[in-house]
Amino acid sequence: MDTGAGLSAAAPARPDFAQRPSRAQLAFYSFARAVVLAVCRAYWRLEVFGNQNVPPSGPYVVAPVHRSNIDILVVAGITKRRLRYMGKDPLFKHAFWRWLFHSLGGFPVHRGTIDREALRRSLQVLAAGEPLVIYPEGTRLAGPTVGPIFDGAAYVATKAQVPLLPVGIAGSEVALGVRKHLPKPTKVCVVVGKPLQPPPRQASRAEIRALTEELARAMQAAQDEAELLRAQRRPRLFRRKELSG
Repeated sequence: MDTGAGLSAAAPARPDFAQRPSRAQLAFYSFARAVVLAVCRAYWRLEVFGNQNVPPSGPYVVAPVHRSNIDILVVAGITKRRLRYMGKDPLFKHAFWRWLFHSLGGFPVHRGTIDREALRRSLQVLAAGEPLVIYPEGTRLAGPTVGPIFDGAAYVATKAQVPLLPVGIAGSEVALGVRKHLPKPTKVCVVVGKPLQPPPRQASRAEIRALTEELARAMQAAQDEAELLRAQRRPRLFRRKELSG
């Protein structure tokens, strides 16, 4: 699929947050990622499956299930490339924090205009050739069933003409669920599903909704596989602790 021309047409401008990262930023991201994943593997016995489904180059949209604040950490395990996330604009006001969050993959979105601006900036990030993470459920939910998902991820992938990557995450809710403040050790498994290809850029709302429904099914399949793998590979010690907790 030829994504270059379409991305240029969708988002011609490249502000600072959408520029290609410097060597220093990439080095910092690689270091931070290595430290984060070392902690995740030691404390949560993190395992990632389906890495072969991750495109080796070019932009794409990562669409993970969302159950915990640690999801942003464990999703980094699917690729060595820098993943991009949205962040609130105040985090980027000062030069040091702007450099830090940008290096880690964040980009700013102003409060009050988040839908329109998030779309525009998401397209600009993809136009720069980087992978973008969007949580289709919109917020942290509970349980292994994928909740109703929004059209945002499918819409962005369609307008940018990039693949859409479903991701299931099992165990992160146990590690640090909603309204929990202290993470606890457990087993976490991440499963990357096969990429979905979007319809043509001028797709109708019905076509984008159809892609959203296909994504929901793919996310559920990835989540089911992740839950099964976690149940099979979870150490007995974690099982006893979770039952007693």
